[in-house]
Amino acid sequence: MADPAAASGPHRLAVIGSPIEHSLSPALHGAASAHLGLDWDYGRHEVDEAGLPAFLDGLDGSWRGLSATMPLKEALLPLLDEVDEDVALTGAANTVLLDGGRRIGRNTDIAGVRTALERAGITTLRRAAIVGAGATARSIVVALARLGAVELDVLVRDEARAGALLDLAERLGLAASPRPLGDLERLVPAHEVVAWTLPNGVAPGGVVPEAVRRASTLLDVTYHPWPSPLAQQWQQVDGAIASGRDMLLHQAVRQVRLFVGGPDAAPLADEAGLERAMAGALR
Repeated sequence: MADPAAASGPHRLAVIGSPIEHSLSPALHGAASAHLGLDWDYGRHEVDEAGLPAFLDGLDGSWRGLSATMPLKEALLPLLDEVDEDVALTGAANTVLLDGGRRIGRNTDIAGVRTALERAGITTLRRAAIVGAGATARSIVVALARLGAVELDVLVRDEARAGALLDLAERLGLAASPRPLGDLERLVPAHEVVAWTLPNGVAPGGVVPEAVRRASTLLDVTYHPWPSPLAQQWQQVDGAIASGRDMLLHQAVRQVRLFVGGPDAAPLADEAGLERAMAGALR
């Protein structure tokens, strides 16, 4: 296990992706370093897939880690020295720990999704619907499976792009069925979770039945602007929502754990206090 003291000195960290100006990660991690008394500089860098190799090669020994957002979660994989089971399973890494000259990839999105859903009251479920089939969607499918889901409807604009997610669902033992995006209007209350993973600016294109909005928890990974069009539908009936900010917060707590303690880090002392401090940065 890495020595936590190795992360206590001055270090640089950042969130990378494109677009990146809307990211709340600097606020979250700034609050974390203040709470923990760490001399960390956490910024943001506009990096696309073409520029990723050069960016990584340009990092010096002052760098401790990176948070990655779209479109880099998949592009990172061939550039990493080590990944864990979750990264291999999803084909996506949202965290890079720079440790002893090695690039160590981790997927904290899975834990972030699961915790966000648990805090919204979902501790077990059977059937869910997910909109989208990208890297974030794959992390959500793993979290849903670990919460007990066995049936999954996959709503996509282009069924041909859902192959990797459907294959993953099969490996996890889920009975997954691809459906057109327009089937949002035909969901049923048996869908205990409805997960929206499409990028900001993509409209739902229909109204989810009121009975579903009252009975099902919405997991909406978008957080800017908020509330999203779909979240507004849930708010109209006081439906349960696990927001993108909830997911972002809980995955970021796991990132801090890695940045402080290394790849095998245990939960931090007073992690509940850390979570409260980071949550305060989102208000």
